[in-house]
Amino acid sequence: MRALPPLIIVGGVFYDLFTPPAYTAAPLFSAAPLIAAPFFSTLTTLLTGIAAVLASVGLHLYNGTSDDIPSLTETLTVLTVSALAMLINRVVRRSGERLASVRVIAEAAQKAVLPAPAERIGGLQIAARYEAAQADAFIGGDLFAVQDTPYGVRLVVGDVRGKGLDAVEAVAVVIGAFREAAELEPTLEGVARRLDRALDREGTRRDGPDAFEGFTTAVLAEIPRGDGLVRVVNRGHPEPLLLYGDGGLDRLVPSEAALPLGMAELAAWPDRADETPYPAGATLLLYTDGLSEARDARGVFYDPAARLAGRLFPGPEELLDALVADVRRHTGGGSTDDMALLAVSRPAAGQQERRRTMPVVPPGGASPEGGDRP
Repeated sequence: MRALPPLIIVGGVFYDLFTPPAYTAAPLFSAAPLIAAPFFSTLTTLLTGIAAVLASVGLHLYNGTSDDIPSLTETLTVLTVSALAMLINRVVRRSGERLASVRVIAEAAQKAVLPAPAERIGGLQIAARYEAAQADAFIGGDLFAVQDTPYGVRLVVGDVRGKGLDAVEAVAVVIGAFREAAELEPTLEGVARRLDRALDREGTRRDGPDAFEGFTTAVLAEIPRGDGLVRVVNRGHPEPLLLYGDGGLDRLVPSEAALPLGMAELAAWPDRADETPYPAGATLLLYTDGLSEARDARGVFYDPAARLAGRLFPGPEELLDALVADVRRHTGGGSTDDMALLAVSRPAAGQQERRRTMPVVPPGGASPEGGDRP
């Protein structure tokens, strides 16, 4: 790309020299600064325009046609196009600066609305990932959150209907309501009802289709301390996967189908949390439909259960790294939807025992055996 403008000018010179006088290289000389304008700096665009004008003038002097009206018109055309190229370059530069500012703001909004959870919460290993379908996009309608509560570690992964700022607002509402409800509600079913009411309130202040068509698919999970199980409430969302330490895998299919959050007016029935054993060394994987609906060139959907069965991973971070890389290979890097991923691992018994027996020494302080600490 960098060599293209000078190559076009050199090609125009050879074209003019080795063709009859009736043929002109003015279109090539005009094209060179136009190509440079959107891709290169202002200085490079200016030098390309000057080179194009000098090449046009030099050829007419060489051919002895510098006083002809057509020759003067061609030179004036190249000069005018070069000036327009400078204007285009300036506009593109300003747009790039604005886009850079928008990216910074969007990244800050993502960190505020969708903060990454800590690597360890309540004795569990946590990894989360948000993968945008477009390289320059930061956040859409997919969401995740992890909260350590008096009832255990509670999780949510969801997908808000729609895109844009309205979807981001709904994400903020869902996560805010989840964090409050997770602390106060004694049951996971109660958390789901709180989220329903929050989205209903959000819908009343909206206009247009979002006032009655807004909804959020979500999976809520609860991992009580020391019980070795996980409770799941699924509201119209792709089923989570439970990966065991021996390579086995279970899909956590809900015992009863349920509508997404925010659709309580269409039907109402009690939520029911399904309990599943969650042994040490197992990893719970929650994801949005950007993963399960990713397609390859033939239109075949990505099946995370089939792709992960029989595989072992050192931890949740490595699991998500491998999963994201595998999806990119499957789609050829052309995913059409955002995806949110949340992996939660219960450490194996050996890892837990090592942590319990390891002495804790504060920085600059004595060991517990020394008796200096209260």
